[in-house]
Amino acid sequence: MAITGEIFRQSIKEMLEESPSGAPELQVLAVDDSLVDRKVIERLLRISSCKVTVVESGTRALQYLGLDGGNSSLGFDSVKVNLIMTDYSMPGMTGYELLKKIKQESSVFREIPVVIMSSENVLTRIDRCLEEGAEDFLLKPVKLSDVRRLKDFIMKGKVKEGEKISNKRMRSIDCSPPLTATCSPVSLPCDPPSSSSSSLLSPLSSKKARL
Repeated sequence: MAITGEIFRQSIKEMLEESPSGAPELQVLAVDDSLVDRKVIERLLRISSCKVTVVESGTRALQYLGLDGGNSSLGFDSVKVNLIMTDYSMPGMTGYELLKKIKQESSVFREIPVVIMSSENVLTRIDRCLEEGAEDFLLKPVKLSDVRRLKDFIMKGKVKEGEKISNKRMRSIDCSPPLTATCSPVSLPCDPPSSSSSSLLSPLSSKKARL
């Protein structure tokens, strides 16, 4: 797992070095059986300064990644992918089946984020894709803001994820003093009487003295 993570980080580094303008460029593999949807997602990715390869089926995606049983001449050294976006409903091999193939049968590509796209908002479908390891589930039509958010996630998400864990721990530590402080007013009645409380009792003391 550590070796795979190192390969993923190295591919990100090489991607940044190869960008002529120095701007981050993602290598995206987009999978969809609809020609119209492929054109749309390809255009959105290119507008977002991503390099994109589009294929029309899960089988073609496996061939491109070299995961079709070794029949492909392409290997990981010649294929650089930082994000895989696939439609859910496709003939032959669904996006869910493609996701399982990548996450369960590939020690190299299982660390690559996979995003599922669908025109149907089915909660059970979304849940099982996320449980299987999908990074996100987008409803079609995919918007430019979705693509930009994904790009930001890939480029900065790993760092932010570590920061979130760290911040969460810090918050759990920092919460202790405020909780103690909020409890302190409750303990005030148990404290020794203040000067104001003694002044309230002084008439009773003087009455006892007169008796």
